[in-house]
Amino acid sequence: MIRGVGRDERRRLADEMLELVELPGLGRRKPSELSGGQRQRVALARALVNRPRVLLLDEPLGALDLQLRQQMQIELKAIQQRIGITFVFVTHDQEEALTMSDRIAVFHRGRIEQMGSPCEVYEEPETEFVAGFVGTSNILRGEVAQRWLGRDGVFSLRPERIRLLAPGAPAPAGFRAATGTIRGLVYAGMVSRYTVELDGGGTVAVVAQNLATAARDTGAQRGQTVTVAWDPAHSRPLGGN
Repeated sequence: MIRGVGRDERRRLADEMLELVELPGLGRRKPSELSGGQRQRVALARALVNRPRVLLLDEPLGALDLQLRQQMQIELKAIQQRIGITFVFVTHDQEEALTMSDRIAVFHRGRIEQMGSPCEVYEEPETEFVAGFVGTSNILRGEVAQRWLGRDGVFSLRPERIRLLAPGAPAPAGFRAATGTIRGLVYAGMVSRYTVELDGGGTVAVVAQNLATAARDTGAQRGQTVTVAWDPAHSRPLGGN
């Protein structure tokens, strides 16, 4: 409801908001006649009709299925860019946060652990919590860090930064390499996720794009000996938590 606004103006503003959220002509439909995505867009239109300077969205897409949620992520971002107001978007979905945001604030135990652009937060995590919460990271410390990175301290190494090489294949120049055994493998369509037990101790998670691997090949890879290789420059030193 818009207080102090006449009926005709209210109707005009409602139609304008429905047009904005790509629901023109549906103003007379009942909620039961709308799909889940349409109801989400109506809720957004109701919030925007008063022209707030800042709009808080608290887990707005949590009840939607994956395909619809991904579609709404794109639509919400496009609407925000068109109307030019600040959206504060609260979510526990890390991928959604990376997709939707211009800036991300990662909260932990009631305080901001790190704030920055999606690229900064993902590529340059400052603490172990951020490295493990936003995406997946291999945390290397102590003897493992000394052995595999040649440095003391605690480091984050993203799984997609590690390459799987055939046994005996040379590592790229400047890369460190280690042999190990594939103990776990999950086929996830575009990528496969490996757990590799290193011969010198410790395990690493590796994500590899499925350029040649198919689901039928994954079972045969378990137990295989492989070489893992990574550029030490891709390891990120972490501060305390």
